[in-house]
Amino acid sequence: MSIILAIESSCDDTSAALLRDDYTLANSVANQRIHERYGGVVPELASRAHQQNIVPVVDMVLSQAGLSVNQLDAIAFTRGPGLLGSLLVGVSFAKAMGLALNIPLIEVNHLEAHILSHFIKEDATTVTPEFPFLCLLVSGGHTQIMLVRDVFDMVIIGQTIDDAAGEAFDKSAKIMNLGYPGGPVIDKLATDGNPTAFQFAQPHIADYNYSFSGLKTSILYFLRDRLKEDAQFIETHKADLCASIQRTIIDILIKKLILAATQLKIPRIAIAGGVSANSAMRRAITETGERLGWTTFIPKLAYTTDNAAMVGIAGYFKYLRGEFAALEVTPYARMSV
Repeated sequence: MSIILAIESSCDDTSAALLRDDYTLANSVANQRIHERYGGVVPELASRAHQQNIVPVVDMVLSQAGLSVNQLDAIAFTRGPGLLGSLLVGVSFAKAMGLALNIPLIEVNHLEAHILSHFIKEDATTVTPEFPFLCLLVSGGHTQIMLVRDVFDMVIIGQTIDDAAGEAFDKSAKIMNLGYPGGPVIDKLATDGNPTAFQFAQPHIADYNYSFSGLKTSILYFLRDRLKEDAQFIETHKADLCASIQRTIIDILIKKLILAATQLKIPRIAIAGGVSANSAMRRAITETGERLGWTTFIPKLAYTTDNAAMVGIAGYFKYLRGEFAALEVTPYARMSV
């Protein structure tokens, strides 16, 4: 049996979790509301906030689990990719704590952790994917279709050639002055809108790849032209705009996923990443799976956005293999799975 403390600090959420083997004992996330006024994450502010939050979140999960630091067997941490300043806080904290307790460190790839979140157990009834399966990893920074052949045997078979789907959500919200983060706001407003009210351009990209830059341009020009005719257009049609934009993004994502699943003959489909929290996305995966005979895996909402439990499960699998990190390890800002 192992008790692993996990640390996640890749962007603007400071998170800590405790896992006993592959079971979550506690998972805490401290959000940074300061970025809302800027319409996006400010890296320097993010790293400062991590310094303020990391000790309290670690203390919180230890308290929730009723454990002491002396009961820890290892510390897992996100090494990258992410914001370098933010990652430095988590990596440095993990190193210092590991050195003080004389326990091993485990470095984790943030993208692998999102995918492996499907293997986190909360009780004996948890169902995990069988290999191989396809995972649509979709967030503000990444949009990829992964062929997952084993725990750490993952291949990118499709990805965005420009912008990520989550960025398309956020930029659309920014154009309409809806606030940040835009994805959850659009999701909420879309519940009262007509998803077929407006049509936007969909790209024609080869293979299983994606593109969202053209969609963003289509939305921008559409709104620019309508606002010339009616200065209150966005306000008057806000719900329909959100529903139509959301439908378009999800249609683009699902079409390529269907293509990959059909051609590769893999009926086990998972989603992961921040956009997997979107209610319409979750419905679309479920309904498509029922129609095409897929076995679908949708993460618990707590494991969709950046969280340390997913870092912990990746760390647990590495712990079993004895894959530990040296104290000299440094974070990286960019790297694919």
